[in-house]
Amino acid sequence: MDILYRKRRATAAEVMEALTDPPTNATIRTLLRILEAKGHVRHEKDAARFIYFPTMHPEKATRSAIRHLIQTFFDGSPARAVTALLDAGDFKLSADDAARLRTLIKENQEGRQE
Repeated sequence: MDILYRKRRATAAEVMEALTDPPTNATIRTLLRILEAKGHVRHEKDAARFIYFPTMHPEKATRSAIRHLIQTFFDGSPARAVTALLDAGDFKLSADDAARLRTLIKENQEGRQE
């Protein structure tokens, strides 16, 4: 999906070329068919080639994936997800990131009180 979002439109061969360690051509085509069956991509026929493109705006897809991740791994708790991310130790928050998080938390709390 990342490749399709970057390129906006791509054939299976172009998707494969963009991967650093690509699976087989058949695997790429199968994954694209699965993504199409799930409604994440569509295709147009251009002569003998299928050109695939995403059906959802990247921001909307990101929100949907994050909601699914939080539901699946953190029992629906955004606080548990953020805590796990910060506890991982692999990431260091910059002062700007910390300020942004404080602002978002405050706005979220204020929005619920109204």
